[in-house]
Amino acid sequence: MNIQNILLQAAPAQGGSPYGNIVLLVGIVVVFYFFMIRPQMKRQKEARKFREGLKDGDKVVTIGGVYGKIKSIKENNVAMVEIAEGLVIKMDKSALVADASDLQTQGK
Repeated sequence: MNIQNILLQAAPAQGGSPYGNIVLLVGIVVVFYFFMIRPQMKRQKEARKFREGLKDGDKVVTIGGVYGKIKSIKENNVAMVEIAEGLVIKMDKSALVADASDLQTQGK
């Protein structure tokens, strides 16, 4: 068999229901939503909730993997994070991804 015969056999029959293709397309969109879009929105919501709940003294981990402790939070989404004794850096709250105490308990 050549390619042309294979493609002709795989093509839908003429006069078929036009709704079949629409149903298939809607099904693909629904599956895509539940496996890709919805979980991503849930993770973003959890991250936003975590960042809004940060307070002074919380132990955090940055995107780069640096462990620290929050010294203060400014109103413009800036956190002052102490990463060593007497070493405080200014970070955007979006760079803080996890509570360090949660990570330490998961590893045990």
